[in-house]
Amino acid sequence: MLAYIIRRVLQMIPILLGVSILVFVLFTAVGEDPVRVKLGNHASPEAIEELRKQWNLDKPLIVQYGIFLKQIVTFDFGRSFNTGDQLSTVFAEGALVSLSLTAPPYFFGILINLSIAVLIAFYRGSWIDKYSTVVFVAAMSISYLVYILTFQYVLAYGMDLFPINGFAPGLDSIQYLLLPWIVIIVVSCGPDIRMYRTFFLDETKADYVRTAFAKGCAPKRILFKHIMKNALIPIITYTVIGIPFLIMGAFLMEKFFSIPGIGDILISAIQNGDFPVIKGLTILIAIGYSFFNLITDILYAYVDPRVQLN
Repeated sequence: MLAYIIRRVLQMIPILLGVSILVFVLFTAVGEDPVRVKLGNHASPEAIEELRKQWNLDKPLIVQYGIFLKQIVTFDFGRSFNTGDQLSTVFAEGALVSLSLTAPPYFFGILINLSIAVLIAFYRGSWIDKYSTVVFVAAMSISYLVYILTFQYVLAYGMDLFPINGFAPGLDSIQYLLLPWIVIIVVSCGPDIRMYRTFFLDETKADYVRTAFAKGCAPKRILFKHIMKNALIPIITYTVIGIPFLIMGAFLMEKFFSIPGIGDILISAIQNGDFPVIKGLTILIAIGYSFFNLITDILYAYVDPRVQLN
C-alpha cells in the first residue's frame, strides 16, 4: 500500500506540472495584459512600467513561471491584483465559508439519497419504482436557478421562514445556510438517486445474486448484505470525486444567497480580470482532484479485497 501511494504521488507531479504550464500560458503568455486591465488603455507609460515591476511582469517568461511554481509549492499565490489581499488568506477564509455551505448538505444528501435508492431498488418494477423514476427525471430537467428562485420566493419571501440572502460569521451563519442546504439536497436527489439506483440494479444481475437466491437467501439479506457492499465501489467513485469541488463552493448559490465563498471570489475575479486568483484556484482544483483520485483508489482496496493496487 505504501509503495502504491508513493508511486501515485510521483505520478501526480508531471500531471500537475502540465496543468501549471497550461494555466501559466493561458493567463500570462496568451491572456490579456493584466496591467492594461487594471490601469486602462490611457494610463501613462511610467505607471504601466511601475506596475509591471511590482507584479514581476517585467521579467522573462521563464522567470515568471519559476515564481509561479514556487507559489504552487509553498501554497503562497501572492496578492490579488485588484484588492492587494494575500491570496492564501483569501482562499482559506473563502474555503471555510464554501465548505459550511456545501459539505453538510453533500454528506447528509448522500445518506438520504442512498436510502431512497436502496428502497427503490428493492421494489424494482413496482409502482414505487416507476413513479419515482418519472418524478426524479422530471426533477433533473428543472434548472438549478429555478430551484433557487422558487425556494427563495416561497420559503423566504412568501412564508418568511428563512432570510432571503446574507451571511454572518460563526454559529449565526446557520440561519442563512439552512435554505441553501435545503436547495442543494433537493437538487441532488434526482441525479444521485438515479445513479445509485443504477449501481444497485447492475449488481442484481450478477451471478452471485442468482446463486444466493437459488440457495434460498432472503431478498432483504441479499440486498443489504451483498448487493450494497459490492455497489460501494462505483458509489465511492461517484461521491469521493465530488469532494474537492465542495471547496469551490456552488457558484449560483453563493451569488444568489450573497455568501462570500470561493465560488463568489472566483466569479468576481473573472469579472475583474484578477488573474492571480483565477490561476491559484485552478491549480488548487487540480491538486484536490488528483489527491481525491488517490483516496478513491485506496478506498477500493478496503471495500473490495479483490482489487489489487499495482
